[in-house]
Amino acid sequence: MSENTNSISRRQFLRYSSLAAGTAALGAPSLLRGQNLNSQINIACIGVGGKGDSDSSSAYGNKGNIVALCDVDGNTLQRKLKQITDQATRDNRQTAAPKTFADFRKLFDEMEKSIDAVTVSTPDHCHGVATAMALRRGKHVYTQKPLVQTVEEARVVGALVKEKKVATQMGNQGSAEAGLRRAVEVIQGGVIGKPLELHVWSNRPIWPQGVDRPEGEDPIPAELAWDLWLGPAKLRPFKKGVYHGFNWRGWYDFGTGALGDMACHTVNMPFRALKLGYPSAIECEETSDSHKETYPKSSRIRFEFPEREGLPPLKFWWYDGNPGDKSFKPFRPQGAAVKEIVDMGGLPGSGCLVVGEKGKIFSPDDYGARFYLLAGDEKEYKDGRNHDAAKAVAQTIPRSPGHDAEWFKAIRDNTPSLPYSNFGIAAYLTEIILLGCVALRHGVGKKIDWDGPAAKAKNADVSHLTNREYRQGYSLNM
Repeated sequence: MSENTNSISRRQFLRYSSLAAGTAALGAPSLLRGQNLNSQINIACIGVGGKGDSDSSSAYGNKGNIVALCDVDGNTLQRKLKQITDQATRDNRQTAAPKTFADFRKLFDEMEKSIDAVTVSTPDHCHGVATAMALRRGKHVYTQKPLVQTVEEARVVGALVKEKKVATQMGNQGSAEAGLRRAVEVIQGGVIGKPLELHVWSNRPIWPQGVDRPEGEDPIPAELAWDLWLGPAKLRPFKKGVYHGFNWRGWYDFGTGALGDMACHTVNMPFRALKLGYPSAIECEETSDSHKETYPKSSRIRFEFPEREGLPPLKFWWYDGNPGDKSFKPFRPQGAAVKEIVDMGGLPGSGCLVVGEKGKIFSPDDYGARFYLLAGDEKEYKDGRNHDAAKAVAQTIPRSPGHDAEWFKAIRDNTPSLPYSNFGIAAYLTEIILLGCVALRHGVGKKIDWDGPAAKAKNADVSHLTNREYRQGYSLNM
């Protein structure tokens, strides 16, 4: 990891946080094509299947001019091209049909001077390279969560966005929820006192993991550019239904497991509210199983955070596992911390619980849209939006016009700090989450003492887990 990308100070983090709250501005983007952005934003969409389908449709719906579509699956690419062109005809938009590509590197080579913004909705292992390529060319970027796949990639992207000053947004849509923003205000308003513990659990994975690589190989479908799908990852044989599609999430080479997939949603609110910053230690406490190339079916991971901004040390436990899989019992929080939730009818499949000195805040969904408050010696949770103890807390965070709309407004208004999940904060959040993946792969019971500013472990060499080897033809410096 290069020296100029491996240090984001606590001061910088707090500045990013305040920017996301709308209290400051970074200034106008330094690199623009010079056209009238209020009338037209030329967009290239990289990855247009799955979440990329809705991301590209949203870009069109926000009056983006889709000039390029890229996907390694020819069927997916042609289906999206037809959808966009048909919709443009119905809307009487006088624009040329988007150019199509299978390789995002060729897209940038050919279209660099013709695009203003890029959406990146590929599998996780391509996020870092595609996002860095866009940023290096001064493009505004919207990348799906998790923003990147490795700690090194998080540092590089964080440094690039600071340098380029373009409008960015990570696709964790809960950031736009008024409930999430209100929960941040209520916690930082001191309603539950100083925070002491954080528990977050997920009902993922809902894709295969906890499995071994199948033997042999299958014929590559004519419509699939398998080599391009692998991208920066190591070569491996194609196996039908094992990787391509939605099943890549559980594989070390391609995804980030349940933690990387869902924590960008479920840890989003407490990360902001508790000013978490870098952890001082991470440890995988337990897993349901162990496999060479995939994440386990269930895990429990502990993060330890030091004192920060007048807040006491805090421990954060992550739990994952699908309750619908009867082959194991997923790890979940237990004991006094969750007593009142259990008394309400049991733990939901996913949730977030902040335990403070004077109360608790509980959110029962993936996006933080709803939250419930238990203050003082109360025995039952009440809706946090209407709780008497929270009414005096002022609104300090602007409310959202819509997650994707924030990004487009930031582009048009030259206000790159506007998106609440801009890369300045999203890279930080993603990096901390990915440290849980590092700890899980490092091994059960093998605590990592972490030096955040230096981005390395003090007591072990985990650089092979925080960095990656890129296959020839791919790098973060393209």
